[in-house]
Amino acid sequence: MNKVMKAMRKGQTMVEYIIIVALIAVSLIAVFTYLSRAIGKKAAGAADALSQEEGTKAKDAADGIDSQAIRKLGE
Repeated sequence: MNKVMKAMRKGQTMVEYIIIVALIAVSLIAVFTYLSRAIGKKAAGAADALSQEEGTKAKDAADGIDSQAIRKLGE
């Protein structure tokens, strides 16, 4: 009986670790997605400061990424 309880406890611990790792992975994906958009906008702003024409293209591209992400969230 004692061996069975130990085996069940090991299985429960493994499942708990898997759940924790999955939650961390999902959180990191969300953070990196948010930060990548923010970094893209900052880079577009810097490009705009250096060159009006290229900066406008970069801003349009960054805005396009945002609108695509919003559409995907709505699906």
